[in-house]
Amino acid sequence: MELTLEWRLVVAALATWRLAHLLSLEDGPFGVVLWLRQRAGSGLLGQAMDCFYCLSLWLAAPLGLYVVPEVVAAPLHWLLAWWAVAGAAGLLHKATHREEAAP
Repeated sequence: MELTLEWRLVVAALATWRLAHLLSLEDGPFGVVLWLRQRAGSGLLGQAMDCFYCLSLWLAAPLGLYVVPEVVAAPLHWLLAWWAVAGAAGLLHKATHREEAAP
């Protein structure tokens, strides 16, 4: 069963949100994700894993290929799909998490 473009966008956005949430905010099964974050330290990867929005932006790039698989023929469509998937994941995050008020 082939999904329409709209449904591929929804699936990619949900997958991006789920993966970014898991990798940046959860310990994961048996603490594996927490261990990975600790091993990543304060380097580039560690900083990305500490930031939901940074991580979701990078995770959305390959998932944008799921939305627009013909990237060679339509690179602008893939770029817009990448940003749309990351934006939708960010909106889902805002809708499901209350930000701490600044002291």
